[in-house]
Amino acid sequence: MAKNKLITESEHIEQRNLFLWAKDCVNLNIYPELEMMFAIPNVSYGGGKANLIRGAKLKAEGRKSGVPDIFLPVARRSYNGLFIEMKASDGRVSDNQKDWINKLQGQGYLAEVCIGCQQAQELIEWYLNGK
Repeated sequence: MAKNKLITESEHIEQRNLFLWAKDCVNLNIYPELEMMFAIPNVSYGGGKANLIRGAKLKAEGRKSGVPDIFLPVARRSYNGLFIEMKASDGRVSDNQKDWINKLQGQGYLAEVCIGCQQAQELIEWYLNGK
């Protein structure tokens, strides 16, 4: 397996669709907390000199391999916040990603892997509906 995760087009589409859904929910005032949800850019997009330079800059700025893709900094259901590692249907969770998920759970966060946009939406709705 490559040292840095390469994002697939299908994973990109799933994550993009999740943020489009979130934007609609915020606009419709269903879950206004979703305005605080953001992506964590910890991926590599292939080779080439420009991408190598960009990758080196991100690493110098604190990029860490394995950190989940999405964070919702809203406390619910006795958790400090929600981290989501987004995967497409053919995606695999790396050992480094599993390690980060376990560490985050140990610090009081809900950290889960979601296969596709629909699963992520369901998790977020469940999470935000908790008191």
